[in-house]
This record gives sequence, C-alpha cells and structure tokens, in this order.
Amino acid sequence: MSVDGLSPEQKYELITRNLQEVLGGEEILKILNERDLKLYWGTAPTGKPHIGYYVPMSKIADFLTAGVEVTILLADIHAFLDNMKAPLDLVKFRTKYYEVLIKTLLESIGVPIDKLKFIIGSSYQLTEKYNMDNYRLCATVTEHDAKKAGAEVVKQVESALLSGLLYPGLQTLDEEYLGVDAQFGGVDQRKIFVFAEKYLPHLGYKKRAHLMNPMVPGLAGSKMSSSDPDSKIDLLDEADVVSRKLKKAFCEEGNVNDNGVLSFVESVLFPLRSLNGNTPSFLIKRNEKWGGNVNYTSYQSLKDDFRDKKVHPGDLKAAVTEAINNLLEPIREKWKNDLEFQNLTKQAYPEVEKIVKKKESKKHNQAPSINDGKPIDVSRLDIRVAKIIKAELHQSNPKSYVSTVDVGDASGNPRTVVSGLASYIPLEQMQGRFVLAICNLKPSKFQGIESSAMLLAASSSDDKTIELLDPPAGSETGEKIFFEGYGSAERNGEILNPKNKIFEKVAENFKVNEEGVATFKDIPFKTSKGDVTVKTLKEGIIR
Repeated sequence: MSVDGLSPEQKYELITRNLQEVLGGEEILKILNERDLKLYWGTAPTGKPHIGYYVPMSKIADFLTAGVEVTILLADIHAFLDNMKAPLDLVKFRTKYYEVLIKTLLESIGVPIDKLKFIIGSSYQLTEKYNMDNYRLCATVTEHDAKKAGAEVVKQVESALLSGLLYPGLQTLDEEYLGVDAQFGGVDQRKIFVFAEKYLPHLGYKKRAHLMNPMVPGLAGSKMSSSDPDSKIDLLDEADVVSRKLKKAFCEEGNVNDNGVLSFVESVLFPLRSLNGNTPSFLIKRNEKWGGNVNYTSYQSLKDDFRDKKVHPGDLKAAVTEAINNLLEPIREKWKNDLEFQNLTKQAYPEVEKIVKKKESKKHNQAPSINDGKPIDVSRLDIRVAKIIKAELHQSNPKSYVSTVDVGDASGNPRTVVSGLASYIPLEQMQGRFVLAICNLKPSKFQGIESSAMLLAASSSDDKTIELLDPPAGSETGEKIFFEGYGSAERNGEILNPKNKIFEKVAENFKVNEEGVATFKDIPFKTSKGDVTVKTLKEGIIR
C-alpha cells in the first residue's frame, strides 16, 4: 500500500508497531490527521556502527513508509562531551563515516531515503541563539535532574566531568532546533525524554512526543555496545568473523529473556521481512534426525519453541549467522569497491586500522601486543591440570555447577569454580575428575558466587555437545600445560585484566583437531605425559 493510501490510523499503527513505549501518542495522531509527522533520531559518532543499528533502522524504515519526514542527527558535539569518547580531530571523519554507512545500510534493505535528511549537530549547536538557550536551560535545571536524566546514557565514572551534565540539556534543545514533532530512541533514553518534556516548556517551547524502541541485548547477554567487541558485530565484519562471534554468543537453551541472538530475530529480521506488506519468514535448517527444517512466519511461534527447547541454540545461531551475513554482504561489497569509503574508514578509525595491519603482519609465533607491550598469545595464560574435588548444582541456577577444584596452589587451598555445564555433563561425571583450568583470570561473581578459575571445555559447532578437556593419564595436579614454541605464564604472576580480553583473543585460536587433540594454532596442549584430548569430539571449538 502506498503512503497516500494509508489513513492516519494506519500510519500511526505503522509508526508505533514494535515499540516499547510511546509518550504523547494522542498528539502524534492529531498531527497525522493534519499532515505528515516530523521526527528525529540522533546518534553520536563514537565507535564503529554495529548490527545493533539495524534495530533503529528497521523502525526508521517503518517511519519512512508511513510518510514521516525523518531527520538523522549526527551528534558530533555530543560524541565529544560523552566522556570524550570521540577526540575532536577524529569527529569530523567519524561523522561522515556514520552518514555514509547508515545510508548504505538503508539502501541495502531497500528503504527509500528521499524523505530522509542528515544534519550535523555542530552546524547549529555552536550558534549564538542555541548557546543562549543552553545558558537559559542551565539556569532552570537542577544538578540532580541533569545527572538523573543522563544516568542511562552518559558514561558514569568517578569524578564525572561537567560535560555529562550538559548532555541531556543539549538533546532537549535539539528537538526545538530541528523543528520536529517527536524524537525517537531506545528505551534507555527515557529519562532524557521525560527531562525534555519537563524543561522545554520552561523556555517557552512546546513539548514533543517520544517513541522508544526496546533495548536489544548484545551477544554477551548485556547491552550491545561499540566499546565491547564481543557484544556486537561490526557492519563491515567478514562472514567468518560473524560466524565466530555468533558461535561464542550467549544463547542459553530455553532462555528467551536475556538472549541477544533471539532478540535480533524479533527486533530486526521479522520487521525487515514484513516491510511493504510482505509475510515474514525465518527458516531454521536442521538435520532430519533433529526434526528437519522448520519455517516460522511469526516471531511468537519461534519464541515459544525456543522456550520449550524445541529449537536448539546451535540451530538458531546457524540461521541467524546466515541471515546477518545476507544483510551485511551488500555493505561489505560497497566498501570493497569504494576506495573513498575505505579511506574514510582509515581517517575515522586510524588506531583500529593500525591494529588490523599489525595483526596481519605478525608471523606464526609472533602475536600482536596490547599497550602493556606483552604479546597476546597462549604464553599469557596460566593453564594447569586440576582436579575437581566436589561438584554440586548452583542453588540459584540449575544450569550451572559450583565446584571445589584443586589447581595445585602453593597454599594447598582449593578454589571455587562456577561453570555452566549442568545441561551438558551429568553431575556424577564431574566428581573427582581431572580437568584443565585457567588460573590467572580475575575472579568474578556468577549468580552471587565468586569463581576463581575457569574450566576449559570443547563444544561441537552446533553447541549440542560439550565436553571437558582431559589431561593425559598420569598428569599431576597443578602441572602446567605447555605449547611448543611458546613460553608459559608465571604461577601466581599476572592476573589478566578482563577489559583487555586477552583470554578471548587467544581462545580464538583454540580448537579440537580431527584427531580429538586440543590445540592452539595447530600446536597441541601438552603435559609431561602427552597431549590433552577430549572424549568424543572431533574438530570442535574450545572455550
């Protein structure tokens, strides 16, 4: 149906579908009875855009289909103010990069952009009138309200900068200076939206409506973030990188609440496939012995089947991997064939480009280093033969075990280790067995219990089988695992900073070979008694 053929009510339905909350819905409907709605969505050009951007873009597709005049604000000043995430000398390049990439994304999914316009924040936010309004706003807003408004959006740190308090006020003024009827954003923006509704009338300006998308969890189960490489997939990631990240993604069997993989299907794939009145479909490919292929035409039916464990996480991940790669391929192709686009990427993210080149230039036994000057390879990990003394179910999570593990510490005291293996390995098979443990990860709490080491396990590509790594018979508790050609971490030495993702980067090169031997870059895990193996798996991944 064309825009001209839509009634105000039909336009409103399209504008508000799949949103978590709408503030000012009656005003939006009133405007639609008179003319097309004017709306803006803002994004601060900081880290590289990721697949999470498909969530607002799929909604912007709805807006444009409903005839909404959409403005995308490239908030360069906001990017700088948010704890200086974007240095001023890079902001102009990142702003242009965002514009090019967002346009490419929309064009790749067939969205007409003739009613879409881009505005750079600094084009009006540095004017005398805007700054005077900002001062007027500062004269009426309390510190408490400004801090509260930005709590979910502005990075919260000790000794916070004054810039974080200015952020909500600037976003409020943007509604007036962009001449819109409504602002669109994630539900994490709600406090800023309420702030705007309260304070904009204090300056004599009308209150705007607000539309809010639900937040989509990242691949690690938390909010998708440009600052966490494991929580998101970049729009320019290659197909093999997408596959690797999806295999590592948190997708607990039966969990439909904190599941980034499933949420992406709901928030992006089904809405995109229903554009222009099409009937959406999502195909899960399975071997006949697991029930064969199944095609879902509604998200709810997929959600119900996943909750009831009729769809396995490995099968869901495989289907989403294929779908994401199909979405990203036109963007990747444009980048590969557009030299200007490539140069813009290097200008916007020079440090990222340097790191990529550095990784590509390293030879087999040489690893890139982090800013501490040490290599990122298996020599950083303190991996030991360990023995599980006792294992029991986690009282707060029946899918996890809490184990008492002897890792050979000089103190003689065992460590407590939490592992999410209860769905894969029977409790009796955990008792008294020898395993491999990483002993220099920073202790962290899981459902209230601090875990002081990590047990290494291998999984099949579809995640249906998970097995603990087995040291060879005769290996001693506390014995260090070694890799030919590499050094080893000092016992009770460096505790790895989780922010540097050392383990995650090294583990990208862990695998089980076709002979069932655990390897790092095809070099076997070894003890003095021989190679480390797994019971039945061949060509699996280790994590």
